[in-house]
Amino acid sequence: MLRTVLLGLATAVLLLTGCGSVPRPVPLPASYLRVGDPSKADDVVVYALGLIDTGYRYGGTSPEGGLDCSGMVSHIYERVAGLRLPHSAARIAWNTRPVDREALRPGDLVFFNTLDRAFSHVGIYIGDGRFVHAPSGSGRVRVSRLDQPYFAQRFEAARTLFTD
Repeated sequence: MLRTVLLGLATAVLLLTGCGSVPRPVPLPASYLRVGDPSKADDVVVYALGLIDTGYRYGGTSPEGGLDCSGMVSHIYERVAGLRLPHSAARIAWNTRPVDREALRPGDLVFFNTLDRAFSHVGIYIGDGRFVHAPSGSGRVRVSRLDQPYFAQRFEAARTLFTD
């Protein structure tokens, strides 16, 4: 009987402890990843536009083999600015500086919750409410609008790699 009571108490303590803390998959960085030269933003946009119609491939990191959303962003920033980014939309988000949606500039990043989890999709803002991204549904890199109902409902954050 005592053993059953102790086991029940231990289980309750473990459950309460689990509810009291939310693990962070990646700690927030002491300093965000950044590109020091703001003029590179135009190059990021031009490079992104050059990838339109590139094929989609889950886990893809090159235009030749296909790109997924974070692979596209990582590829572009490595080629244009020599900056190696994580191959995960969520990890890119955690390592970039937040900006207000109204303050978005070409070359900034836009994040969406498309899989019922934070920061599950990323694209590169190109201006005028548009962004380049690699959606799995269409199978190709394309331009979409932030105000399209699908993306407007799922918009999560705007972030930048550029210093002021």
